[in-house]
Amino acid sequence: MNYENLMIVMRRLALEAGDMIMDIYETNDFSVNVKSDNSPVTAADEAADQLISAGLRAAFPNVALVTEEQSVSHGARADVFLIVDPLDGTKEFIHRRGDFTVNIAYIEHGVPTRGIVYAPAKGRLFYTLANGQSVEEIGEFDKNQAAPTQPIRVNEADNTALMVVASKSHRDRQTDAYIEKYAVKDMKSAGSSLKFCLIATGEADLYPRLGRTMEWDTAAGHAVLSGAGGKVVRFDDLKPLRYGKGGYENPFFIAYGDDVELKEP
Repeated sequence: MNYENLMIVMRRLALEAGDMIMDIYETNDFSVNVKSDNSPVTAADEAADQLISAGLRAAFPNVALVTEEQSVSHGARADVFLIVDPLDGTKEFIHRRGDFTVNIAYIEHGVPTRGIVYAPAKGRLFYTLANGQSVEEIGEFDKNQAAPTQPIRVNEADNTALMVVASKSHRDRQTDAYIEKYAVKDMKSAGSSLKFCLIATGEADLYPRLGRTMEWDTAAGHAVLSGAGGKVVRFDDLKPLRYGKGGYENPFFIAYGDDVELKEP
């Protein structure tokens, strides 16, 4: 794979999808349907999925593709594939909270090696460069020419005063009980894959997720966090979270900056 070309295409498609999503977001009315797993889906999810899928297939016809809204791999199950969540944080979108993202990632042998997370309502754009280092782009987001970027890096965590980030829409007693194992300075609430990016930029240190997620929910944020020096591990055995699993469903996991002293479940 030509990583330089991959990131150019992924960036352009994420920005184009973000524009489409914001056009729908800013209307006074949009329909909300319920999928077979009881999760919500909107016209924005479906339109962004179609746009990104068509663009990736045109640019990389020989690479398998998995998307949330299609839930299937187009092509034989592969060790190398692209994975897309066209609108992560649909509940935040519906309730107009702004914490939703466009996510595209490239998986190689179980590892998300490149990815992009775009939060159009927040005006924040995070991605890996061709060399795998993660950056945040600053300024106007021209689809054909990247603005200046700044490298991002996880915080040098103070384990006596950690900043924890947790989900706005998925929070329970089990999660709180695990967080209580740490010395927490403060907590942030965020939706979608932005939680990975907040750790990647050093704005938070720890994100435990003790709830159901799918690989498309996490892959792009995982890639950005890895490129900033962070890690994502399974909750049960603290081994690295892998991709390409049957059904594309994740176990519980913990995302964190490299200096955080993890507690056993």
